[in-house]
Amino acid sequence: MRYLRQIVVSVSGTSRQDEFEELRSAFDGVRTLNAEPPVFLFNGGPRLQRIYGRLREEELDPGGDGKGRSTWLAYGYVLATNVARVIALHDCDIREYRRELLARLCFPTANPQLGYEFAKGYYGRATDRLYGRVTRLFMTPLLRAMKSVLGPLPPLDYLDSFRYPLAGECSMTTDLARINRIPGDWGLEVGVLAEVYRNCALKRICQVELVENYDHKHQELSESDATRGLHRMVVDIAASLIRNLASYGVDFSSGFLNTLSATYRRMAQDAIGSYSDDAALNALAFDRHEEEMAVETFSRALRAAGLAFVRDPMGVPAIPNWNRVTSALPEILDDLREAVEADSRDPA
Repeated sequence: MRYLRQIVVSVSGTSRQDEFEELRSAFDGVRTLNAEPPVFLFNGGPRLQRIYGRLREEELDPGGDGKGRSTWLAYGYVLATNVARVIALHDCDIREYRRELLARLCFPTANPQLGYEFAKGYYGRATDRLYGRVTRLFMTPLLRAMKSVLGPLPPLDYLDSFRYPLAGECSMTTDLARINRIPGDWGLEVGVLAEVYRNCALKRICQVELVENYDHKHQELSESDATRGLHRMVVDIAASLIRNLASYGVDFSSGFLNTLSATYRRMAQDAIGSYSDDAALNALAFDRHEEEMAVETFSRALRAAGLAFVRDPMGVPAIPNWNRVTSALPEILDDLREAVEADSRDPA
């Protein structure tokens, strides 16, 4: 793919040098158009931990280790090097990766004749069965439950217009990456869409089909443990959505949460019936009990996120955008680039 200027791999979830080196070795031989190898951000390494410490000293909390912070740091590195005009973001657990996926993801924002600043990817999620449970059984029914309870609300119509709002694949201009504030947890995708809505004209936003079908590593439901798997993911997504809607004046009182939870559960259960018909029509395996278990788990997660918001409306703040960070610490991007370059020579 001759148009690539940079490949940045943001590695979190480990502070072990041997694991970091093992991952780097998987990219041996990969080069960009400029013959540059991929750059690896060792989030758990001592140099980047010192960067995080400096940010906290200035009360610019970058959040905990996770997908959001890893993404945010990668944005910072791209801004620090000033090589690229467009950033394409995708997960690293895609099972069948093809060059067309990345080309279609980049094209709307990289082609100056189109004029888009943000592009969101979408795709089908089915193998021998239907996947995409969090989107199918939580995000879409919840958005429509909110519209049913609250009536027309432009941010809800906007979010519901995306075919796959929780897709991890998107591209944006570096100017947009500089001003967006994003959550540090699994609420990343919802938080990004909400920030794009605030910072970008709607005519500059698009969605694009990346592939006909898509498969990646599947998370466990973890119905009895809200700190793991899809259960934790849904808590974070619900919290991000609730905080963003509250910023538009939606009152999430305990009474409203009861009504919303009941409406969501009814819509999700109705959706299960539709998906059962889809599976039968396409000769796909379908376990209705598992689907019902997922809806029950997601209902508990929604209620937990809502009650946590009622107790503490501010909650965990989003990561400050890079404009604010560089205003407080003008040298931070240079320091970040130097730390990453040092890690590339010696991660210890």
